Amino acid sequence: MSAGSVAVPVVSAADIERAMTPAAAVEAIDAALRSGLDVEADHERIFAPLSAGDFLLMPSESPDAVGIKVATIAPGNTRLGLPKISAWYLVFDRETLQPAAIVDGTRLTTLRTPAVTAVAVRDLLAADPRGARRRIDRLAVLGSGPQAIEHATTLAAILPVGDVTITGRTPERVEDAVVTLRERGIDAHAGTLATARDADVVVTATSSSTPVIDLGDIAPSAVVAAVGAHGLDHRELGADLVRAADVVVEARASARRESGNLAGAAGGAPLAEPANLVELVSGRVSRRPGAPAVYTGVGMAWEDLAVVQGIMEVMRRGSASEETT
Repeated sequence: MSAGSVAVPVVSAADIERAMTPAAAVEAIDAALRSGLDVEADHERIFAPLSAGDFLLMPSESPDAVGIKVATIAPGNTRLGLPKISAWYLVFDRETLQPAAIVDGTRLTTLRTPAVTAVAVRDLLAADPRGARRRIDRLAVLGSGPQAIEHATTLAAILPVGDVTITGRTPERVEDAVVTLRERGIDAHAGTLATARDADVVVTATSSSTPVIDLGDIAPSAVVAAVGAHGLDHRELGADLVRAADVVVEARASARRESGNLAGAAGGAPLAEPANLVELVSGRVSRRPGAPAVYTGVGMAWEDLAVVQGIMEVMRRGSASEETT
């Protein structure tokens, strides 16, 4: 090791599991949104096409830290039983820009994405014009991969959740997801698209490039969270659903750049301006009676940094505690 160099700690997936629960990740996202964060000004994600998918760089800066996620997105991996997204997160000191930690970005992604969704779903339920809702009686999840499992887990960590259905194209993967959720104490079983019609909340976490659900597939006042589509040429939601719904996005700027759900619904005609997450958590979003609500996310760099900072703070406190014992 050269003079002046410092060993950079590596934070593994197991370290993340010990440091940050799904509920704590939701709190980290909520706190960031309430801190004065300007989600519209967050750094744009940088995509580089690869033969098997995409290379993705996600830089962000907070008042206390700087970080970047380096990720790959390989849609074909789902057919091979491999993760669709693989990543590492690099954390730097904000003032000196010296490396502070390397964090397992794959587990970070499966932790922060459902945390962001959970904030949106919780607040959209609370804004129900029939009266604030504080539980999910029926949750329908379309998709059976890691994000489907973690979305059900995270929602159940912050709200009482009753019946959970998992719907996917591969029965074996659906059954594996159901078993995993049951082991976590969640009342899950295999479902079909028809089960979404009775759900309070529908989550789409699929690899489909074409719509998997539309207005006629859901209850009139359901909350729908679409998180699987990446890029303007991929969408999970039908145009009728998007056009009929009260729509919330992470940020309007990132949605314009990357949301296939919104681009696919435009059809040459402008859509109503969606609200962003800061506006939602601050109570500035009103839902219309009888209309569904849609949250559609593409993933933003500030989300990773907010959760990473929470993880690093827990680990620092743990290290300090060990030093004093």
